[in-house]
Amino acid sequence: MTDRIYSPRDRRTHPPYRHDPYASTRLRGPVQPLVPLEHTLSEITGPIYSHRDVDPLDNDLTRNAVKGGKVLGERIIISGLVFDDRGKSIANTLIEIWQANAAGRYIHKADQHDAPIDPNFRGAGRCITDKGGRYTLTTIKPGAYPWPNHANAWRPPHIYFSLFGPCIATRLVTQMYFPGDPLLEYDPIFNSIPDEHARNRLVAKFSLDLTRPGWALGYEFNIVLRGRNETPVESKS
Repeated sequence: MTDRIYSPRDRRTHPPYRHDPYASTRLRGPVQPLVPLEHTLSEITGPIYSHRDVDPLDNDLTRNAVKGGKVLGERIIISGLVFDDRGKSIANTLIEIWQANAAGRYIHKADQHDAPIDPNFRGAGRCITDKGGRYTLTTIKPGAYPWPNHANAWRPPHIYFSLFGPCIATRLVTQMYFPGDPLLEYDPIFNSIPDEHARNRLVAKFSLDLTRPGWALGYEFNIVLRGRNETPVESKS
């Protein structure tokens, strides 16, 4: 089973466990050297996902409405490829997303932001990459929202991406941002990534080819799992 052991990531590309401007990392970041643990059989053999685990409307957050009504907000289409470190596209990767609604609010009891809840918006979706490693999701552009990190702190509009490979040990979580957003300059989570070029890989690119005339703007967001051009992912502490 040694060929199923997954190597550590290159932390020079990814955010550190502790980044002082991101206040909560001061408490949750480990202060002792990490102890590597060998993967168990359950971690390197399961779970296994297939197209049977994804419903037809899971990839369209504008149509999988909670109560069958119309979702509010600016419709967008996000599409891209998932690559490995050799530039080979990866098929059958489960991608899950979650996000705030157009007003910047999550459907969660812990979110008490004074913004309206869209009763028709689930805020989550998923899909599986096709044989060519491509995924496509339809949703609405999330709004910015305040958070208690520091005085007058606002999170820029973003969408969380979770990617699963063939087992639980291959799960990665990252965030996608939007081009030209003035809040990126002030966001400590985005700026916790040490390298500027790596940070910019989290910003989607507007695509006229993906844009659907009269209906939705398109954005391209490719994800690289390993190597020199890998997409930064969240640190696990």
